[in-house]
Amino acid sequence: MSLALENLAVHLGARTLLADMSFRLENGATLGIVGESGSGKSLLVLAIIGLLPEGMRAEGRVLLDGEDLLALPESALCHRRGARIGMIFQEPSTALNPAMRIGEQIAEGLIWHRRIDAAAARAESLRLLDHVRMPDAARRFAFYPHELSGGQRQRVGIAIALAPGPELLIADEPTTALDVTVESEILDLLAELVAEARMSLILISHDLGIIAGMTERCLVMYAGTRFEEGPTERILSKPLNPYTSGLLAALPERAPAAGERRARRLAGIPGNVPSAGRLSPGCRFADRCAMAIAACRPAEPAWRALEPGHGVRCIRAEALL
Repeated sequence: MSLALENLAVHLGARTLLADMSFRLENGATLGIVGESGSGKSLLVLAIIGLLPEGMRAEGRVLLDGEDLLALPESALCHRRGARIGMIFQEPSTALNPAMRIGEQIAEGLIWHRRIDAAAARAESLRLLDHVRMPDAARRFAFYPHELSGGQRQRVGIAIALAPGPELLIADEPTTALDVTVESEILDLLAELVAEARMSLILISHDLGIIAGMTERCLVMYAGTRFEEGPTERILSKPLNPYTSGLLAALPERAPAAGERRARRLAGIPGNVPSAGRLSPGCRFADRCAMAIAACRPAEPAWRALEPGHGVRCIRAEALL
């Protein structure tokens, strides 16, 4: 499996919500996508799988093993979505059908994509519930989503995504609204399942610690475009974009031990992410950037590679080398 985005953009009427999104993901590779709320992370993956909200349109190319998903009719895309690309949505409470039992929701994808009968789909759905470590899976098979906890609903979402046997799994903030203990369980489960099936993974998260522990490459997004992309370890240890540096500076340190003083105060990024489609000229981050100079204002910086496999959108990146 190979996924390549080439100059992907998303428009809503005359407004451009995403622009100049390009990256490549090879078979078995893992990519983390980070950025503040409003950066366009979820919109990006919805464009990849063809689930953009009504009124939005995508242009550019999304190549899955050379086949452009944006050029496919909806009937053909339905067979790629699920069977080849699985999706774990951010909020399982809204992703699951409240009027269907969870076992039926898992079986539905099996029947559609794997063309098996209802009895075989039921048996496989039970196996999948066990596989994602649903407590007392046989009894909960007949539960409705509202009868489960948040962590249990997310396990159902993972089972649904895994059911057709996809080659690429996209997880959009899979631990939103979960407590720390359940979050850790879900992330450990996800990492284990991806490794076991040798799937490629795109993981969206606000938590750079999660990205550091689960992905090989990292894509930093801001205001609807890419700001930095490269090896996760390199980006998190020595970023080349002031925005990435700002995200890292805002990370909390470990709690101080008894008798220790906290080393520093958290350094927040001033201001807010600008509204997509209503951007000032020049660098999108210039109004919030401590390193901004006059040259940042006239035109948006071009994307460029400063090191092999490490790209950045910033005219002052060399100052961070």
